[in-house]
Amino acid sequence: MGQIKIVSRKTLGKLNIAKLYLWSLYKCGKSKNLFNDVETFCLFIGHARSGHSLVGSLLDAHPNAVIAHELDVLNFIQAGCSKNQIYYLLLENSQAFAAAGRAWTGYSYQVPNQWQGRFQKLQIIGDKKGAGTTVKLRDKPELFQLLRKKTDTPIKFVHVVRNPYDNISTTAMRQGSDFDLERKIRSYFSLCDTVVNLKKQVPGSDILDLRHEELIADPKLCLSQLCHFLDLEVSNDYLDDCASIIFKTPHQSRHKIQWPLESLDLIKRKMNNYAFLEGYSFEDTDKR
Repeated sequence: MGQIKIVSRKTLGKLNIAKLYLWSLYKCGKSKNLFNDVETFCLFIGHARSGHSLVGSLLDAHPNAVIAHELDVLNFIQAGCSKNQIYYLLLENSQAFAAAGRAWTGYSYQVPNQWQGRFQKLQIIGDKKGAGTTVKLRDKPELFQLLRKKTDTPIKFVHVVRNPYDNISTTAMRQGSDFDLERKIRSYFSLCDTVVNLKKQVPGSDILDLRHEELIADPKLCLSQLCHFLDLEVSNDYLDDCASIIFKTPHQSRHKIQWPLESLDLIKRKMNNYAFLEGYSFEDTDKR
């Protein structure tokens, strides 16, 4: 009996990208005018467990926006997909996630009465893959210029920020009881450096820092600011329906682990290097 050949996850990923490349090439040829109204490409950057899924789902509910859920668009930029192929894959991803009920990591991000997976006029299209996108831009900085060239569309970045202590503790706990806290801290600030470097390459008007805690405290105000940033009109019905799915208080996971004093001090000192982390602390109540 012959041996069974084990296929690695990396190989499976490449096979999937190749399959989607061919599929999107076929499909976008049949819908070449579907993306004529796209004005802006929207990309999420930042850290995992920051609230990107919520913000991406709220934007996807807008009648003039389509935001894919973790397509990981930079993979398809590297694979050589055309702009229309990429846009088709983003739209198909949004439709599939909406059809599946938009459930993710134990939460439902389904906005009632709105446009998730559909659109009236497609002005904004993009991908919610905050941490994955940031890691790729850190490891392969040239992807940013390739993205610019490939999309040939103005790019705006949404940077969802959360209290670092909550962010780090949540990602650490997802590894189980034997997590490496120091490694998570190093990884967190490495991505902060990537965000800072990206901010140096684009106008300040093209990156929005959106605080997770402020979105929860005043969802209609924050969502209005986000839509204004993307030049999207907002209606009261849209704001009301989006606000209806947002939790009443932020989840403070920082209190669920034991913190060595040196780790608390390290984070406190390193936060001072990043303007977008100003005001956060371990003790704060997130009622700013």
